[in-house]
Amino acid sequence: GKLDPIYEKKLEDIGVVWNMDLEAWNNVIRTLKGYKERKGDCNVPNKHKENGIALGQWLTNQRAKKRKGELDAHREKQLEDIGVVWTVKAEQWGGKFQLLVGFQKREGHCRVPQTYQVNGIKLGTWLNTQRINKKKGELDATHEEQLEDIGV
Repeated sequence: GKLDPIYEKKLEDIGVVWNMDLEAWNNVIRTLKGYKERKGDCNVPNKHKENGIALGQWLTNQRAKKRKGELDAHREKQLEDIGVVWTVKAEQWGGKFQLLVGFQKREGHCRVPQTYQVNGIKLGTWLNTQRINKKKGELDATHEEQLEDIGV
């Protein structure tokens, strides 16, 4: 049968949750928002855990669902509104490239020492990897052009 609305309301008032999937989703969303407030972005490392939640793995799973077309549109928008970036590697490359542009403007060249770091990012190592990828023919053509445009 159906529960009397009065009893249903009383149970809800003391914390009974009827839709556990929705409650779990909302709990992870709250945790992700907290992460963003502290870190400034939603780029959660894959192995990061918080409040007993494998937040990094969960976000990786949401990205995979989106790629496969399996993520609910409402949930996708909710994640985007928080600031989730779907193509993390592209964003990371762009961020490192901008650091290189800053180096080039400051120093007048792109000969970044191998051990050079800025904001904890190993810019020299990153640039060396781009050069290696170019030699192997594995560097994205757009990235190659961007690097050449600033003098790499």
